[in-house]
Amino acid sequence: MRTAYAVWELTLKCNLACVHCGSRAGEARHDELTTAEALDLVGQLAAVGIREVTLIGGEAFLRPDWIEIVGEIVRRGMTCSLTTGGYGISAKTAQRARDAGLQQVVVSIDGLETTHDRLRGKTGSWRQCFETLARFRDVGLPVCANTQLNRLSAPEIPEVFSMLKRSGIGAWQVQLTVPMGNAADNWELLLQPDDLLTVFPVLAETVTLARQAGIDVYPGNNIGYFGPFETIFRRGPTPDATWRGCSAGLNTLGIEADGSIKGCPSLPSADYIGGNIRERRLHDIVRLAPELTFNLNAAAPEATDHLWGFCQTCEHARACRGGCTWTAHVFFNRPGNNPYCHHRALKHAERGLRERFFPVQTAAGLPFDNGVFEIVTEPLPTSPKRDTS
Repeated sequence: MRTAYAVWELTLKCNLACVHCGSRAGEARHDELTTAEALDLVGQLAAVGIREVTLIGGEAFLRPDWIEIVGEIVRRGMTCSLTTGGYGISAKTAQRARDAGLQQVVVSIDGLETTHDRLRGKTGSWRQCFETLARFRDVGLPVCANTQLNRLSAPEIPEVFSMLKRSGIGAWQVQLTVPMGNAADNWELLLQPDDLLTVFPVLAETVTLARQAGIDVYPGNNIGYFGPFETIFRRGPTPDATWRGCSAGLNTLGIEADGSIKGCPSLPSADYIGGNIRERRLHDIVRLAPELTFNLNAAAPEATDHLWGFCQTCEHARACRGGCTWTAHVFFNRPGNNPYCHHRALKHAERGLRERFFPVQTAAGLPFDNGVFEIVTEPLPTSPKRDTS
């Protein structure tokens, strides 16, 4: 099988209230998998070739049987990690997870204290993130972090890195916040396309420093694209290492708490759920559902037929295929035209232009939903804040 990695939302229940939460987590889904169904799904994951499972939420540890699920994942020969908001995890919970076989913990940290607490909707959440990192580190687990970049957090990238370095993380993932779920309602938080011209040079410098310090940095799928820092972001073995197109359904699965299956955990549910394990076996969903197989023809001439707007005319269209499907879709309710592209922003800047987006249709208020945005091209300000080197 072509799958290797699964990201599993164990529950939508959450103890934070993030203004940028794509899944609108808070309350558990009304029909989340039972313990028996979850344990059976673990066996199906192993059978289709999954080698690594990351448990997410909501907040995965709020599900009472999550330790049992961790143990079954490990028993079936897969590695298991946890991605958490880091709020409310005790030393006892950390030890129980370690004893069950959990192998890595990733804590979400979105800026310095004031910014993080504002984005996460709970005073004290930033401090608890670092306490959580320490608790898992104390029981012998590798600890990592991930950070969303938006108008509030992006200016704090160097300072955030300094804090994370002192906390002892081994890896760090960064990605751009996009208008899904709560973030669609709070779209003013989002970076505009020309902001990439100032954010990416700083990010590239910070990534370099992180790697020099022995911290692995992984760019999210909406970072970069054929700009001058692409090799730094991708860390490829050759100087021409670049983004190579959406991989949803090729090596990744997303699982929602009710058993719904997607080719990528971030994709909007309404358009990308390929089936539910209560109705079909995972093997059949992975093999047959068009929502999970749309990237299989990446090398075929028709692989770029879905492109439109700037992406349709781009010289990198064949390799890029419109960038991250998730990012493009949540902006325009269809893939194929990605406004978060460094190459694109640079091309516009060379002509004294920039792009700006604004909402024209609100999101419905459901988990993993999106509205619709319109994008316009306009002259750059007289003194643009950009670095096009």
